Amino acid sequence: MPYKEKETSKLYYTIGEVAEMFEVNTSLIRFWEKEFEILKPKKSKKGNRLFTNDDVETLKLIHHLVKDRGFTLNGAKEKLKKHKLETKKEVEMIKSLDKVKKFLLALKKEL
Repeated sequence: MPYKEKETSKLYYTIGEVAEMFEVNTSLIRFWEKEFEILKPKKSKKGNRLFTNDDVETLKLIHHLVKDRGFTLNGAKEKLKKHKLETKKEVEMIKSLDKVKKFLLALKKEL
């Protein structure tokens, strides 16, 4: 999962920061914003997108379904409409398992 956790939590993230977290282009973030009605970043007076932590969490789910699991956009939309909580738990479980894997690989390397 290529999502990069930010060390400090901010109220708002720019589209560039969000794109960097997911290692994607800003154009993909804008595209997902158009496609997924549950994703509604705020806009500054200049029209710049400002993403909250909730928006980033939603993007994690979208990224997981589309990029990691290979869902179509319509399939991802349906999954999020019907099973958002289940999908969120799945992403959190994968994140936890990834941490355990990294720990075990580091441990193995030291042995």
